[in-house]
Amino acid sequence: MEVLEAIKTRRSIRKYKTTPVDDKTLELILEAARWAPSWGNTQCWRLIVVSDDDIKNRLADTLNATNPAMDAIRQAPLLIVACAELGRAGYKEGELATDKGDWFMFDVALAMQNLVLAAHSLGLGTVHAGRFDAKKAADILEVPQGYCVVEMTPLGYPDQVRDPRPRKELSEIVFYNRFGVKASS
Repeated sequence: MEVLEAIKTRRSIRKYKTTPVDDKTLELILEAARWAPSWGNTQCWRLIVVSDDDIKNRLADTLNATNPAMDAIRQAPLLIVACAELGRAGYKEGELATDKGDWFMFDVALAMQNLVLAAHSLGLGTVHAGRFDAKKAADILEVPQGYCVVEMTPLGYPDQVRDPRPRKELSEIVFYNRFGVKASS
């Protein structure tokens, strides 16, 4: 699958088959995350692969009760939990280098986007889940101090087909030379 096709056809999947994900396929998906760019090549992300049903259920319980990803986390054969090492991305010689603060959210997002696109290209589904109690999730996973849990995504073979959601036109989101300046015709 070409990259642009993967970008345009990836969907948030919330229903999964029980078919296991083989180790070779999982490794390819994790490898895609490993090759994501990061601030100063700090590679601050850490990924936890959860296959244990008890741990998946406990992590699902950290989600907001109305989060539609809750059942997906319980149902999918695997759950990938993305963590970040704090105080590395966005720093130079131990000092913050931008007015944006710790850059970990950006770097983890790059790694996770690589991961979900690779998963989709291999016929697997994912959904970004971020509305959960990260402290409780960190406790369940025994994430050490200096790291935080950023997001979770179930990983498995989709048991649903999702139609694309509408996208804004380029003319609504792209400006030239200054904010608000549209392309001249």
